[in-house]
Amino acid sequence: MIKQSPYLLYSDGNGNIFEDTSLYAVGRSGWDAFPVAVEDWIELPDGGNLYELPGRKGIGIDVITNEMRLCEKGWAVAAFIPPAHTGLYLAAYETMQDAPTLPLFCYTAAGWFNNKFYVTGVRIEKDIRQECAGYNDKKIKTGAEHLIENYPHNRLIKHLMQNCCNTYNCPAARNFALSRWECPVPASPACNANCIGCVSFQPQEEEITSPQDRLTFKPTVEEIVEFTVPHLINAPYPIISFGQGCEGEPLLMWEVLRDSIIEIRKHTTRGSININTNGSKPDAVKALCEAGLNSIRVSTNSARKEIYTPYYRPNNYLFEDIVESLKVANSFNVWTSINYFVFPGMTDCEAEYEALRNLIKATNLNMIQWRNFNIDPDWYLGQIGITETGDIMGIKQLQKLIHEEFPKVKFGYFNPPIERIKGNYEFDFAH
Repeated sequence: MIKQSPYLLYSDGNGNIFEDTSLYAVGRSGWDAFPVAVEDWIELPDGGNLYELPGRKGIGIDVITNEMRLCEKGWAVAAFIPPAHTGLYLAAYETMQDAPTLPLFCYTAAGWFNNKFYVTGVRIEKDIRQECAGYNDKKIKTGAEHLIENYPHNRLIKHLMQNCCNTYNCPAARNFALSRWECPVPASPACNANCIGCVSFQPQEEEITSPQDRLTFKPTVEEIVEFTVPHLINAPYPIISFGQGCEGEPLLMWEVLRDSIIEIRKHTTRGSININTNGSKPDAVKALCEAGLNSIRVSTNSARKEIYTPYYRPNNYLFEDIVESLKVANSFNVWTSINYFVFPGMTDCEAEYEALRNLIKATNLNMIQWRNFNIDPDWYLGQIGITETGDIMGIKQLQKLIHEEFPKVKFGYFNPPIERIKGNYEFDFAH
């Protein structure tokens, strides 16, 4: 473990990053900067990246005076931490006037000590399915070519391999090219929410751009069944997942999904059928559960309606509908998760903690996937109108309290395969 706080990082604006040994790195929670406990720093995991934050000056603690001050050298630096890890603090900086809005990535606090980069984070998931070291580019290229050759008329295969796998390096699409684990099945070009941080569609008038293009067609049952059945039959720990970052809301295509599930299950009982969704249509969820859905993951930035609504900006549904969808799925013994966007200072404030407790009790939730929120922190808080976040307990403390009160609720980062749903699915806090 690191013996002292790491030093602050800054960028020279030309892609070069340096350490400032006159300042210790700190973290941000909500709007404010805080010292970070030494045990909350971990080495930057493989697959992590560092970003320059233009128009922003890093905040650190002066190594001599012990007071917080700005780093006057260059721009602030933040880290992207890879899947399976949850950030504990955001990068701490002061935003200058006319600074550009940051793109849709996560901005975790980072530092430098003894020739190593450090970040504030915790490994929340043992699953290695998206580890950088597990991807062989040559095998992925070959696998993608084979899929396109084997399914020449399938528009979904073309979309998944040409766009998701080869253009955007989507980890799920790359795993599919390698014939393993979770296979993405985008199904809906339309959406019934207008999320501020949507990764697949941003109106032209917005100051940010989406990092990927959205699906442009409605897949047929035949297109879905054609490649998902072989995947479920042949892949290790197989999952097929409707609802991907490159699409809208899959519940808007629920009839096609229902018919696909029924048809898939005529051919194989193996593996798990999952949907990642905003949970906006409880009746559609019921129909999918009746057809044979195995698991559902409902995305939310908050367990509080007043924080959820200004971010998702829902059309024709309410926060209460997502809660009802989780209840419906639970009544069919379908595995229920929330895709919980972790934002230090918001996720771990007292009001959110109480709301999360109530959500778990109301829905009998099975799992929390502690996902890093990919959004410019200042922009997000401004968009949803938060000037004060309230009392903050810290992400680690929040997780500890939830774990103690609800020991059956599993913690992780990925949708579990059916083998883990049915078996021993334990989270190791010491990891």
